Amino acid sequence: MRSLWKGSLSFGLVNIPVQMFTGSQTQELKFTLLHKKDHSQIRYARICKEEEKEVPWSDIVKGYPSEKGDYIVMTDEDIQKAIAEKSNLIEILFFTNQSEIDPIYFEKPYILTPDKSADKSYGLLIEALKKSKKTAVVRYVIHSREHIGALSPYGNFILLNQLRYQSELADLAELKEPSQYKGSPKEVDIAMQLIKHMEKKFNPEEFQDTYVETLKKAIKQKEKGKKVVAPAKGPAPSKKIHDIMSLLKASLDEQEKKPKKRA
Repeated sequence: MRSLWKGSLSFGLVNIPVQMFTGSQTQELKFTLLHKKDHSQIRYARICKEEEKEVPWSDIVKGYPSEKGDYIVMTDEDIQKAIAEKSNLIEILFFTNQSEIDPIYFEKPYILTPDKSADKSYGLLIEALKKSKKTAVVRYVIHSREHIGALSPYGNFILLNQLRYQSELADLAELKEPSQYKGSPKEVDIAMQLIKHMEKKFNPEEFQDTYVETLKKAIKQKEKGKKVVAPAKGPAPSKKIHDIMSLLKASLDEQEKKPKKRA
């Protein structure tokens, strides 16, 4: 696997050379855009608005709009010089309890591995994180943007979870807030019983993305000259408003009928 980034992880006065690898991968079925008429491929062109001509990548620069209405051109070298001090460093700012970081802030996982004989300092940080049961909040630059993240042990690796900034969260004030109904004591009691019957240890290996596989089967059907057949639909959810107590009881009865699986 190719590393995305190389630099140092600063732990006080200790600098730990590390490499960053992506900690997730998207399973996406990519389609090629075609012309409906003759199935020739569609390509995207970079057109100059003034000349109405296509421009090669070698003649394209990055510009930022100025107050005067023109553009300030920034070269890759300009950008690299501006962020040189931060571009190769993951700086630990402070330590906190992971429970204090709301899950809504977690955006993307990365894996950090030791580089250039940094096994000892890397291992020491993992052990310190495990024993303290703390998460390190860090700051770093990748893809020409500064991010904040949370470091935590992940087996024998260090997991870096990229965090969202507060300003990136949706404004909940624009949403209609739900009612504050908390349920009657009987409703809550049955809901708690239902939760207990449905309780199970989370095993991520049990879950697979069936969307891509379903599409691949449909593609094979068309390749063989067959029509894509939709699977039989189950009963549509009723739009009728039911008594919540009767639904909870029915759900609990259904769970009690199911055979219990051993862990």
